[in-house]
Amino acid sequence: MKREIEVRPAAEQELADAVAWYEGEREGLGERLLVAVADALDEIATNPSLGAVWSRDHETRRRILRRFPYVIFYRFTEHAVEVVAIAHAKRRPGYWERK
Repeated sequence: MKREIEVRPAAEQELADAVAWYEGEREGLGERLLVAVADALDEIATNPSLGAVWSRDHETRRRILRRFPYVIFYRFTEHAVEVVAIAHAKRRPGYWERK
């Protein structure tokens, strides 16, 4: 069963900022990031238990993007997936928890 994806506003903003930055670096690169995130979210919606459990919080899981240094942190129920952060992998772990 495919679950509904709900993205927190802070995660949406972080993604929008990253897309703008990548697009500024090279035309089309921001679009590739969007596609990578959309593909990962589709995988998560289909099978959310595939993501690794995040060590700080056993309710939160993570999905590392393959071509970009970003991690999607999420929680899920039987019917929905809540994306709590789309975080740059090189930033301090858990920085998004304080937002």
